[in-house]
Formats: sequence, structure tokens, C-alpha cells
Amino acid sequence: MKTTQPRKQRKMLYQAPSHIRYKHFSAPLSPSLKASHNVGSLPVRSGDTVRIMRGDRKGLEGKITRVNRQNYRIFVEGVTREKVDGTATFVPIHPSKVMITSLNLDDKWRRESLKTGVVVPEAEKPIEEEKKPEEPKKQRRKRKTRKTVAKKAEELEKVEKEKEEASESG
Repeated sequence: MKTTQPRKQRKMLYQAPSHIRYKHFSAPLSPSLKASHNVGSLPVRSGDTVRIMRGDRKGLEGKITRVNRQNYRIFVEGVTREKVDGTATFVPIHPSKVMITSLNLDDKWRRESLKTGVVVPEAEKPIEEEKKPEEPKKQRRKRKTRKTVAKKAEELEKVEKEKEEASESG
């Protein structure tokens, strides 16, 4: 957030457009998924299997049945509450309070985005047929500071004095 005022932070959260709300739906991956995909967290989707890490239902695991972007809540299969009339309703959970244990990779875009983070072991890397000669790296121009400018000025003065002495003696 760009502001430190809680009032403005809440306003930005409540008025956030859908593409920004999507990023707010990120949840950490389980250690095994982190290792295999080389990514720390991903936005949750319906179909992902998650484990609840906080609250009364801590430790329960289930599939995400519905994602409510308007209220920033997800609904997990098997996490229900019984109403007074006896019907069961899903309990809304904030996505930051869960950990993704299994990913829904039906979506092509999500699969491709995870491939960029995958580290391929040395044995599985394809062998390159021809190696191109490495191009020399471009040298970065050194930043001129006051000290370097002053040093160059001193060097120029020395050179000019030497020229004057050489012209006088010669």
C-alpha cells in the first residue's frame, strides 16, 4: 500500500478492482509444492485443496467449492455450520488463513505460469548442440562523483603545468 493511514488502506481494499482483488487471494503453498514449483504462494481457485491454518477449524482439509471476491472469502468443502433450522451452510474463510496442499491445474494459463518457476534438475536439462561464443559484457559507465571529478581536475592541472614547464625549458 502507498499510504499509512488505515482509513485509506481500507478504502483501497474495499474499492479494489477485480484484477487487484485476485492478487489479494494469495495463500502459501505447502512445503512439498514450494519445492516442486519453486513458488511461495499463489492465488487460490475453486478446485484447489487447502488446509485451514487458523481459527476454530484449524487442521481441516478440503477442496475449495466457491470463491467470493466481493467479500474476500473462500468456501471449503466440509467446513460447514448448522443453522437454527437445521440446514448446513458453508463457513467463509479468508484465503490468507489457509495453505494450499494440492493445485487445480486444469487452467492452461495457471500451468504455464507455474512452469516458469520450475527448476529443472541437471540430469533432465536438454544438451545443447552448439555453444555460441560468449559475448563480452557491456561495462557499466562509472558514476561521476564529486571526488572523481575533483581528481580529474587535479590531473588536468598537473598535465597543464608539465606542458608549461616543458615549453619553458625547451
